[in-house]
Amino acid sequence: MSNSTTLDQLSLKQAAEVVAIDWEAISDTEGRRLRALGIDEGVSVEKLHKGIFGLNDPIALKVGRMMIALRKSHAQAIFVRPTPVTIAA
Repeated sequence: MSNSTTLDQLSLKQAAEVVAIDWEAISDTEGRRLRALGIDEGVSVEKLHKGIFGLNDPIALKVGRMMIALRKSHAQAIFVRPTPVTIAA
């Protein structure tokens, strides 16, 4: 997982690809919910916002055309690789 970081550490407005998820750190129920929302290895995501008051919880995440809220504890179990920004010519 070279050049990867956890989703909670990803910069705001940064697109990334999910490279691994520590499913052991997430309960079975919450894991099923995340999969139902489209969170899995290989998916493109973008961190949009984070909570206020220094807690950084929850995190707003773009998955496809959806925006979902994700707990910071879940984001810490999701490893992502930032994707480069491409500028259309």
